[in-house]
Amino acid sequence: MQKKIRNFTVLIEQDEDGIYVAKVPDISGCYTQGKTVQQAMERVKEAIQVCLEADKEEHNQMKFIGLQQIEVNL
Repeated sequence: MQKKIRNFTVLIEQDEDGIYVAKVPDISGCYTQGKTVQQAMERVKEAIQVCLEADKEEHNQMKFIGLQQIEVNL
């Protein structure tokens, strides 16, 4: 059986303690963390594999368009 190569968008944020949190928006509940961006990216590859193996249903990927930040006065 031939392995399928898929690409996923990963959102990386830094929490208040300086830890990098990597999230995969296309897979509900798929996230991990690391002390560096590189470590978070290595770990998110493993997290994606675990999430996909645990949930055998097909995941429809969205097309990544971009990220924007917006400022809101509260």
